[in-house]
Amino acid sequence: MELSIIIPTLNEEKLLPFLLELIKKENTKNNIEVIVADAGSSDKTRQIAKFYGCKVVPGGLPARGRNSGAKYATSDILFFMDADVLFKKDAIKKSLKEFAKRKLDAASFGIYTQEKNLYMNKATMNLFYNYPQRILKKISPMGAMGIMVKKSVFERVGGFDEDIKIAEDHYFVKKVSKIGKYDIIESVKLYMPLRRFRQDGYMRTFLKYAFCFLHINIKGPIKKDIVHYNFNHYNKDKKIRKKYVNLRTSRNKKERAK
Repeated sequence: MELSIIIPTLNEEKLLPFLLELIKKENTKNNIEVIVADAGSSDKTRQIAKFYGCKVVPGGLPARGRNSGAKYATSDILFFMDADVLFKKDAIKKSLKEFAKRKLDAASFGIYTQEKNLYMNKATMNLFYNYPQRILKKISPMGAMGIMVKKSVFERVGGFDEDIKIAEDHYFVKKVSKIGKYDIIESVKLYMPLRRFRQDGYMRTFLKYAFCFLHINIKGPIKKDIVHYNFNHYNKDKKIRKKYVNLRTSRNKKERAK
């Protein structure tokens, strides 16, 4: 087995199929297993995962779901993905190739939005996440939405800390960077939806994550309920990645026409 993709879920029937369809297309050329760690979904998330041939295991909040999925993984490389993330053609293949070529032990990715508006666009993501991620990667490495790591390194740090209330992914990357070679995958970008920003408010969400970053680097990870986090409350957002899907459909038509 070449790669184990681990996806924590909770009521993701509307969004999970988009990600699994992308993985399915890449899995025709790569030996990939997909593990969905479900936190007790009341919708059709588990059925959808099984339809796509995923291994469905018990989950919980993101940290617990990732740790649970890792226990069932049979590959030497783990790729933790959020259920609502998207990527472009051959992203997994390119990630694995770069990961091996650069002899990395752990890696994260640049993040962009699946749709654009006045508040969230390429410039915004570069300014508030991608540029700081690159500038601070040796001092305070960051990772979110997608993290690739060798299973041996994952086990050495004890996986994700399940006591952390928010930003456990950033703290995990910080830990693995201390015992292995960490860097950012240059050849692949990940795309996130804006449902959390719309639900909680753009400025409020920015300030929340800025606070988490400062807290981790000054006082350590947040293990008390001083910052509210809900794994599931933003799933009611009806604006589901239409612009990205339309863009991808247009790109596929152009590729078939060649």
